[in-house]
Amino acid sequence: MNGAACRLTADDMRKISTLVYEKSGIALRDSKRALVIARLQKRLRQRGFTSFSDYLNYLERDRSGGELTAVLDAITTNHTSFFREIDHFHFLANRIVPALLARPGARPITGWSAACSSGEEVYSVAVTLLDHVPVAQYGRLRLVASDLSTCAIQIARRGVYPLDRVAQLPQVTLQRHFERGLGEQDGLVRLKAQVRRLVEFRRLNLIEIQSLAGIFDFIFCRNAMIYFDRDSRQRAVSMLERHLAPDGYLFVSHSEGLSDINHRLRWCAPGVYRRVGE
Repeated sequence: MNGAACRLTADDMRKISTLVYEKSGIALRDSKRALVIARLQKRLRQRGFTSFSDYLNYLERDRSGGELTAVLDAITTNHTSFFREIDHFHFLANRIVPALLARPGARPITGWSAACSSGEEVYSVAVTLLDHVPVAQYGRLRLVASDLSTCAIQIARRGVYPLDRVAQLPQVTLQRHFERGLGEQDGLVRLKAQVRRLVEFRRLNLIEIQSLAGIFDFIFCRNAMIYFDRDSRQRAVSMLERHLAPDGYLFVSHSEGLSDINHRLRWCAPGVYRRVGE
């Protein structure tokens, strides 16, 4: 694709922004023009288009929704890491897990990583639970992980990562929960089967979810709503609140305050909110 073909007109940008916003709640402001060009020009080449305008005409005619899914995969940012904002995992281990284990009966312990990206977050949750729940209670653990990106979900399901992605983890964590690749897999690590089995992965769109037919003791939804405008954040937070069990916890990133959102959650710690028991 030559330089002229890479030109993204104001009208092209408006159309892409509208499509992305309607399907994902992500607000692509004009300042994101360079990002849109960088992320989508590879898709244009794959489809044999020489201009954004021609590609958008094709995209608008595609009734299957498959091409729009590819656009959303390309646009959504999937930067993440194991135990990112580690104080949240300390809170889970030291505040939430003991209270859940002390509940009468043996109800499942349920969690949802609602914007799981390539899986590092939900596997960090799984490792935390396995390290702080007695082995005899492992059968109670239920984790769901979801993301808008099909590509991210595929990576997460495999649970395979370059060795440098786990280089900062304690040696005891690596030995207990990861296995190193050999031969052709040298330089890679994989979460052990015991960790991977805890997680059910689903492709879900936060702003389209009405009900998952279940509630969760805790929900992680971090570094997703920073791309939303206020209306989309409100819809997402209201939906997440509905899916919290009484006294359940919602984790957002440290940069995602809920001060401008209507909710009934109680602030507990930076990025941690609790649904008041009913």
